[in-house]
Amino acid sequence: MEVIVFGTASGHRTHRSSFRVRATAGVVAVGMFLAVGCSSSDDGPGTAAGGVPVVEKGRLTTCTHLPYPPFQFEQGGKVVGFDVALIDLVAKNLKVEQKILDTPFETFKTGAFLNSGECDLAAAGMTITDERKKNVDFSVPYFDATQALLATKKSGVTSLDDVKSQKKKLGAQAETTGESYAKDQGFDPVAFESSDAVLNGLRTGQVDAVVIDYPVVQGWLKDKANAEQFVLGQNIETGEQYGFSVKKGNDKLRAAIDKAIKDARADGTYDKLYKQWIGPLPKAQS
Repeated sequence: MEVIVFGTASGHRTHRSSFRVRATAGVVAVGMFLAVGCSSSDDGPGTAAGGVPVVEKGRLTTCTHLPYPPFQFEQGGKVVGFDVALIDLVAKNLKVEQKILDTPFETFKTGAFLNSGECDLAAAGMTITDERKKNVDFSVPYFDATQALLATKKSGVTSLDDVKSQKKKLGAQAETTGESYAKDQGFDPVAFESSDAVLNGLRTGQVDAVVIDYPVVQGWLKDKANAEQFVLGQNIETGEQYGFSVKKGNDKLRAAIDKAIKDARADGTYDKLYKQWIGPLPKAQS
């Protein structure tokens, strides 16, 4: 379920003209709490449990960018995934409901939607980097990530060296660390707006291979049709860690997110959610 709200979102991805409210597995249907074209007297900022400020009373508003399975994607009319499930834990502790806004990914680096008061936090499989830390504050890391090369079987490539030597076309999702890594290796990758667009680029022959987060590739290859058409190439260790971001100085919310992550790791909830949405735990964790 989705409702178009507000105005045009900033950013260069012109075919996504506005950002959207999505229903999550842990929230009531959008139509039940959003009146299209008007606002109720209850709209506006509020305070959650523990004195944590929220941009909308009774809600923890999350900016994300869909789809990005297994971290956030639509299933059965709801937004679900690993990130969604973790932030639902935060919302539960704060005694509010999580509400999701689908927004352009490039705004996460600048903190635009956090600074403008549209969202309380951003959760989008986002790598913690020094550059991004200049604009937003990150939670403790919640996921260790690597990149992977996925190629069409007919291309015959299994590594970036193959892509270069055989002069094949490489793709990546725009504004991601995968795209940055490819550029650092001397490539000029075709930039796609979303992970779905990346996969479609492979399917339609726009590119021969792509660099993208390994868990995303894992999810794609669970589909028999994808497994028959594509091959997993090299795994690229980049030392990346994902974090949730909040507006600079929003220490109360950041602390609440950190607590939820640490508690989930301590009581086994994290491992349960990891297995549910991503797969078997890495050997170091299991």
